[in-house]
Amino acid sequence: MNIIIIEDEKPAARLLQRKVEKLGLTVNTMLHSVEEALDWFQHHPHPDLIFLDIQLSDGLSFEIFEKIDIKSAVIFTTAYDEYALRAFKLNSIDYLLKPIDEDDLEAAVNKFKARSQPQNLSLDFEMIKKMLVNPIDKNYKKRFTVKIGQQLKLINVEEVECFYSENKGTYLHTVDNRNYLLDGTLEQLETELDPKDFYRVSRKFIVPMKAIREIQLHSNSRLKVILPTYHEDEVIVARERVNDFKDWIG
Repeated sequence: MNIIIIEDEKPAARLLQRKVEKLGLTVNTMLHSVEEALDWFQHHPHPDLIFLDIQLSDGLSFEIFEKIDIKSAVIFTTAYDEYALRAFKLNSIDYLLKPIDEDDLEAAVNKFKARSQPQNLSLDFEMIKKMLVNPIDKNYKKRFTVKIGQQLKLINVEEVECFYSENKGTYLHTVDNRNYLLDGTLEQLETELDPKDFYRVSRKFIVPMKAIREIQLHSNSRLKVILPTYHEDEVIVARERVNDFKDWIG
């Protein structure tokens, strides 16, 4: 079986490769741009399966389909909101939201394996691109409004040292060592924060790259993150997130 990964960032491609190969499959090729993919397809037979990032370094991956009649099954990988991607749940096409969950990956691969025969792509890619305009141009949250007594305070995202959950509440901890209660959950925050700058290290914590002062080895193959002022609890990178975290920090 011939499998390729077309993914914008090389660390993310390597991480996906490891996850795919844990399922007993072999990734033959990894590409990282529209131009590179177009050149590759002109000189190689089409693979059985493509894992395809939607936004590549030099444009949208749909540009590949506009110039080449792809005859492979495709599993899209994306960090964009799920509501905008329902059009991909068709026949030979599936999608995986980043960070990619191994159970979801296995289910997508099993769906691919269960197909009785190859099916050519027949999607209206212009329609899908229009659906994705807002997620691709998504404006991530720049500030938070917190309530202090009868007043409201604005906290810029640059002032955040971490977000954490405690006793069913969600809190923002600032670089000047203050805690503020927020509305919503860490799950909602994940969709509002720029994934290049923030990472959810565990069920309890989301941390920004710039606030990490030190990373220490911890028990059970985990990592411990040291922050400048937050010391109420240990910030531990969950074992199943360690590889993703290492790729995130580069």
